[in-house]
Amino acid sequence: MADLKDFAEQLVNLTVKEVNELATILKDEYGIEPAAAAVAMAGPAGGGDAAADEQTEFDVILKAPGGAKLAVVKLVKELTGAGLKDAKDLVDNAPSPIKEGVSKDEAEALKAQLEEAGAEVELK
Repeated sequence: MADLKDFAEQLVNLTVKEVNELATILKDEYGIEPAAAAVAMAGPAGGGDAAADEQTEFDVILKAPGGAKLAVVKLVKELTGAGLKDAKDLVDNAPSPIKEGVSKDEAEALKAQLEEAGAEVELK
């Protein structure tokens, strides 16, 4: 019984990045869908302290390239360090994550740059 309580405490104390990694492992190795894992990792209901915690890691999601697709592809290439083909694939397959698990300041800066180039961007 003590082992299960320790395990439960470890699950509740996972960071957002660790939950994402766990969801990937569960899906790839055990066939468990990430949505089910996210619900399991959500923590106790009505958590006063958990609700007060401010989100520290953000995902920058390209929703649509907008009218200046070429400029957005070039910017995505520059921001991600990806090759031209990979950057084009990210833009063509929008909505797609450009960067994941970044700080709020970095996410907002990336969003501003992408929107300036004409893209539609969302932070999660």
